[in-house]
Amino acid sequence: MRVRLAGLELANPVIAASGTFGYGIEFEEIVALEKIGALVTKGISREPMAGNPAPRMIPTAAGMLNAIGLQNLGVQAFLETKLPALRRYPKCQVIVNVFGFQVADYLAVVERLNDAEGIAAYELNVSCPNVHEGGMTFGSDASALEHLVARVKAVARRPVMVKLSPNVTSIAHLASVAERAGADALSLVNTFVAMAIDVETREPRLANGTGGLSGPGIKPIALRMVWEASQAVKIPIVGIGGITTDEDAVEFLLAGATAVQVGTASYADPRAVERLAEQLERWCRGHHVDRVSSLTGGLKWPGRR
Repeated sequence: MRVRLAGLELANPVIAASGTFGYGIEFEEIVALEKIGALVTKGISREPMAGNPAPRMIPTAAGMLNAIGLQNLGVQAFLETKLPALRRYPKCQVIVNVFGFQVADYLAVVERLNDAEGIAAYELNVSCPNVHEGGMTFGSDASALEHLVARVKAVARRPVMVKLSPNVTSIAHLASVAERAGADALSLVNTFVAMAIDVETREPRLANGTGGLSGPGIKPIALRMVWEASQAVKIPIVGIGGITTDEDAVEFLLAGATAVQVGTASYADPRAVERLAEQLERWCRGHHVDRVSSLTGGLKWPGRR
C-alpha cells in the first residue's frame, strides 16, 4: 500500500484533505492517524483569520456548499499549540496547507514553518474561492501562479505541492505552469464556485453570496480534470473531489493520481479517511493488485494502445 509522493513515503495513498480535518489533532480520538497516509492541515496564514460571517455552510443534494473563508489561528499559534501534538504520530505525514493574500504572505508562512520539526511538505492554496484576495486569484492567472510557485520553491526546505482550482479554462495548462515553476506535486481539485438562494427571502443562503461546492456531486468533473492534468505533467498528482468509497479512490488512481484526498466525506462519517484506507487495501487484495502504486495511470482508453 506504500506510495511515494514528491520524495515522501506514505503508508498508503489516502490523505485527509485540508479544511475538513481541522488541524488533524482534533481527530486523534476518532481516527487512528497512523493508519492513513497523511493529513493536510487547515489553511495556515501569516496572521489569525476570523473567516466569513455565518451562515457559511449548507448541505446540497450531493454534497455541501461552504464559504468558511479560511478561518485559522495563524502560523505562530499553529506551531505552538497544534504541531507539537501531531508529532506523536510520526507514521502519518503532516502536510501544511499555506495561504496568503500576497506573495509575501506565503513566503512569510513558509519561512516560519521551515525551522519546525514534524512537517513533511507544504500545500500551497492557490484555489480558495471564498476570499476576495489571494487564493483563486493566483490559481486562475498563469503568470501570477508561476511567480508565486517559483518564489515559494526558492525558500521552501520541504516539497511544495500546489492545490489547483477547477474554476479555470484549462487545468492542464495551469498544471504545466506550476510544474515549470518548480512544484514537486499537484493536488486537484479544490471546490467549484457555486451558490444557493432562499426562495422565501430571495437572498443568497450563504452570507458570502457564493461558496465552494464539494462532495460526490463534483466527482465526475474532478476525475476528468485529474486525468487531463496527468496528461500534461510528470510530477505526482493527488486527486480530490467527492471521494467516498474504495472504487472512487481507484478511479482517481487509474486517471493518473498517485494518492487521493478525502474531504467532505468526513462530515458524514468522521472516520471516513481511515475507513477508506482499509477498504482500498481490501479492494487491492480482492483484485489481486500487488502494489497499489501500479494502479496509477492505468486507465485503458477505448481505441488507444
